[in-house]
Amino acid sequence: MVERRERQIFELGRMGDNKSIGKRWEDMETDVLVKIFKELNMVELAPVSQVCRLWRLACSDPLIWNTLDLGLLKSNFIQTRASPYIWVADRSDKRLTRVLRVAMALSRGSVTSMIFHFNLYMKDEHLSYIAERSPHLKRLVMPAWNRITKNGICQAIRRWGELESMTMPTIAHPPYIMEEISRSCKNFSELKIMGTFDVIFASTIAANLPKLKVLSLRCSRITKEALLCLLNCMDDLEVLNISHCLLLECLAPTGRKQVIRELDHTILEKASRLREFWHCQSSSCLMCQRMIIDEGLMRWYRYEEWFWRLDEVTSLDLGDCGKLFDVECEKFTAS
Repeated sequence: MVERRERQIFELGRMGDNKSIGKRWEDMETDVLVKIFKELNMVELAPVSQVCRLWRLACSDPLIWNTLDLGLLKSNFIQTRASPYIWVADRSDKRLTRVLRVAMALSRGSVTSMIFHFNLYMKDEHLSYIAERSPHLKRLVMPAWNRITKNGICQAIRRWGELESMTMPTIAHPPYIMEEISRSCKNFSELKIMGTFDVIFASTIAANLPKLKVLSLRCSRITKEALLCLLNCMDDLEVLNISHCLLLECLAPTGRKQVIRELDHTILEKASRLREFWHCQSSSCLMCQRMIIDEGLMRWYRYEEWFWRLDEVTSLDLGDCGKLFDVECEKFTAS
């Protein structure tokens, strides 16, 4: 794969030597090189960056590295009964380390958005490595925190003062991370939670991130009490997505939880002030059907590879996987 692409670049270089065509390859402007190099993945970029200083600068351009999408990279893991409930093969950790080293070396601090797969279980060492080398990060999509400690994520957040958006899993004790974001990330405005969402989580967000503009809980299990807490307390919230959620109401005096099939007038009236309020609890909706089958805890691995990347909120939708770590790159690094 790499050899083929290098031959293609070599042929372009030969074309650049033809005076009838125009400038020589080594005299081309950086922006032209960037447009060409944007078609390469990171494995192909690595040897290209070693050709000369000009090519090195072009390979590290922010237009190439603005988004580092590792959505195809997964850990080889086994679920366990003891915390952190995941065992990851050493080979997977080493593979992730190699990929991150290449990406951080080439990007030279240009990455502002990072996307990781829901089955990529990194450790504190990985998180610290990228936090030190991506100081201008504005968006983090990291749905799996099993092996990351409280200290590890908080140290990373402190380094990311420019962070504006984060996608994260449900965690047992949310106050510590919300407090850290409140202290360190003054422009933070978007949050997506994947998992379960209760009134403790809702009140923690309201207390620590009162200026939050966008919140997505799509395909999560949420309580009516938590939803009302958000609508009553988050005055600056503009966009709320509860599409395909399993909405539960606690019934007194037994405490038994009942699934709410349709939003009542109180919720709809309170949500009417929002600029966007996304909701869907239709029995004919495929995503809602999957939520019911999975009992409110979406088993993403059962479904299409792209399914977890979707969001009705445009700014949170991930779209297709990026070019930097494409299918060919995934296969090459696995060998």
